[in-house]
Amino acid sequence: MELLKDICGQFGVELNDEQISQFNIYYEMLIEWNKVMNLTSITEKKDVMYKHFADSLLIAKFKDMKEPLKVIDVGTGAGFPGIPLKIAFPELKITLMDSLQKRLTFLDEVIKTLGITDIETVHMRAEDGGKNMKYREQYDLVVSRAVSALAALSEFCLPFAKVGGYFIPYKSVALNENDKEEMQSGKKAIRILGGQVENIFTTNIPEIDAERKFVFVKKIQSTDMKYPRKAGTVTKKPLA
Repeated sequence: MELLKDICGQFGVELNDEQISQFNIYYEMLIEWNKVMNLTSITEKKDVMYKHFADSLLIAKFKDMKEPLKVIDVGTGAGFPGIPLKIAFPELKITLMDSLQKRLTFLDEVIKTLGITDIETVHMRAEDGGKNMKYREQYDLVVSRAVSALAALSEFCLPFAKVGGYFIPYKSVALNENDKEEMQSGKKAIRILGGQVENIFTTNIPEIDAERKFVFVKKIQSTDMKYPRKAGTVTKKPLA
């Protein structure tokens, strides 16, 4: 796990011994629970450190995470990026939202074992959570590593951001000329939802070729209450 400390240090995230220990426990729990449920296809320790842990923390290269931000991780799955962010930046207040209870059962056990506070799990689909006033427009930062086109992902996530807050998806596809159509439709959807693309940052995890793009979407006005639309509609008929 010292390798994780070195990797993260290369992009400005300093981890102490306690945090490294927490990552190690998280890894061991992930592998153990993965034997009985589908949490990740990536299981080799070095790969998990690079492709899950370090990748989750890359956002800190461009966004100051050393503030008591209220953050929601939509479609958190096995806890990425929410759990690594909470370990590295304990002052964050994190909500982990997912549609599958068994994943949240795993995350509840991780939270309990690591002894971390100011973090909650919510069993809810994004389409429903975005309409729930307990969560709607309540967050300084909305993150997601979910694999969806930008237009659909924005409709799932932008309703959670408060005005002045940010939605920052972790995109693995290259948003360049080859993906011009996705970016154009994404920007249109973002405008409809009350957001504006402020910047796009491209980076990679040190020492491996995996590229990451962070799309900084600022919430400039409240999202119309008709969004997000009902389950199934968002992906079948994306805003464009």
